[in-house]
Amino acid sequence: MSFLTVHHTTTYRYAEPVRLGEHRMMFRPRESHDLRLLRTDLQISPRPANLRWLHDPFDNSVAVATFEGTTSELRFESTVTLEHFENTVPEYPLEEYARSYPFRYSDEDFPSLMRALAPHYPNGAVSQWALRFLAPSETTGTMQMLRAMTRGIREEFEYTRRDEKGVQTPDETLRTHRGSCRDFAVLMMEASRSLGVATRFVSGYIYTPSASGMAGGGATHAWMQAYLPGAGWIDFDPTNSIIGNRNLIRVAVAWTPEQVLPLWGTYSGPKGSFLGMDVDVSVTEAAL
Repeated sequence: MSFLTVHHTTTYRYAEPVRLGEHRMMFRPRESHDLRLLRTDLQISPRPANLRWLHDPFDNSVAVATFEGTTSELRFESTVTLEHFENTVPEYPLEEYARSYPFRYSDEDFPSLMRALAPHYPNGAVSQWALRFLAPSETTGTMQMLRAMTRGIREEFEYTRRDEKGVQTPDETLRTHRGSCRDFAVLMMEASRSLGVATRFVSGYIYTPSASGMAGGGATHAWMQAYLPGAGWIDFDPTNSIIGNRNLIRVAVAWTPEQVLPLWGTYSGPKGSFLGMDVDVSVTEAAL
């Protein structure tokens, strides 16, 4: 168990005053049996005319802000203090039929997992790459396969922080052997789906203690989850070769990265008025 504080600031800058449209935020972590929120604070400048909260189809918490007037700067500052329980176990309690690959999801689970099984970037190269993590014998341990894939991406690919929008295609990540955390998450999702394993994308934060050697700090982080019968959704972070929720703070989950953008919105103003965006994220041990 640990106590952590997440401080996330995003600032948009404009060359001249613009009129702001609706903005949606996914800053609030998902409370669960392994995470409990203790304090939350959201400051927005200029102050919105209206701020409301909702849950999206994945039960992610979304804040929606609308504004009046004009401004040349828009700033969001979220501070969250939470209690985090590590859930890293040597062996997950998978159902007997799912312990070895290949396996088939039950008739009860399959309808709910169809979107998590459907490839979003059908690609023969990704499918071929995924096969290398299967044992030469007829069966492979399911967790053994996913652990090997998680470790393989960490060891063979170069992490690079990309501030531009969007995600590389898995084919591009394979070709260049480099990418951001979201690129690695999508690659592993697509590779796992090609093998018949249900996956979903996770957006959140990572605690990176000094000298830990972990990547992804200073910004929002991304990884994936696989659904394994008996254990449920298990976190896999190929950027850092983490299995389980160690140092990972989930904020939002969905079938694709586009469904869990931390912040998005619109503005209207003269062409070229947008100067840029600054994002700063820190995750530190909380002093309670």
